Amino acid sequence: MPDFAAPSIEGSSNRRARIRDRMLARLHSRQETMAKCRKLIGYGYLCCLLAFIYVPILIMIAMGFNESSDYELPFRFSLIWYQQLAGNEVLWRAGRNSVILAVASTIVATIVGTMAALAMSRYRVRGHAILQILLLPPMAVPWLILATSMLIFFYHSGIGRGLHAMLLAHVALSLPYVIVVVGARFQSFAADLEEASATLGANPWQTFVRVTLPMIAPGVAAAALFAFAISFDQFVTSYFLAPPGVTTLPVEIYASIRKGFTPEINAISTIIMVVSMLLLGFVSRFYRFGGSK
Repeated sequence: MPDFAAPSIEGSSNRRARIRDRMLARLHSRQETMAKCRKLIGYGYLCCLLAFIYVPILIMIAMGFNESSDYELPFRFSLIWYQQLAGNEVLWRAGRNSVILAVASTIVATIVGTMAALAMSRYRVRGHAILQILLLPPMAVPWLILATSMLIFFYHSGIGRGLHAMLLAHVALSLPYVIVVVGARFQSFAADLEEASATLGANPWQTFVRVTLPMIAPGVAAAALFAFAISFDQFVTSYFLAPPGVTTLPVEIYASIRKGFTPEINAISTIIMVVSMLLLGFVSRFYRFGGSK
């Protein structure tokens, strides 16, 4: 008798294989569609986030070139607000004070903070854990509370108010950030290179200058940028500690807004943004934030 079971079984197996292949193809197509949807959602979210951050900034920059003082449309290009800014001695004096304070605070905070990070990372300091914990409150406590406490302390200690008091306050606010950033850079490489340098006859100063400092330079640069930004943008402590007749740019901008906002603020804000981007580009030109030079 002929065997009809074998072809039947083989045909059934082929049908099941074709059905399985079609199901796998559909599943693969569905997965690709879901992956594309997730990618589109991710790109859309990223675009919305960037628009939320940068669209107000672009509008501010554009309105600094608008002839209208009331931000009226249609847009008419003009440099009148930059011309008026050039003759605004009050804003330039406040900006000069802010730059002097920021530069001085950055230098002091970076040097002191780097030395503190070196001591806490490479030496056995008594109360090491307590010192690390004490770094957190200045970063967590609102600056309004810190500014009030500094104002009371400076008043009763005889330091008073002025640029010197603002400098001390800015350094105190920047130090924790510098120590944390530079300390993290110290933790990214072992002390073997420093020990090898000492073994080859280098003294501690030579080891620091020729071995340690080049290794931590990206962290020091990032910490210095943090310190500069914190000091230059500081409003609360500057408002509390500034004496009559002395002001900084954030305080003066706040006072100008209260008296009547003019596009001169847009103009000087645009200049600050351009200078900040150039400074950041200059630093990142020499040191990548990943750590390699």
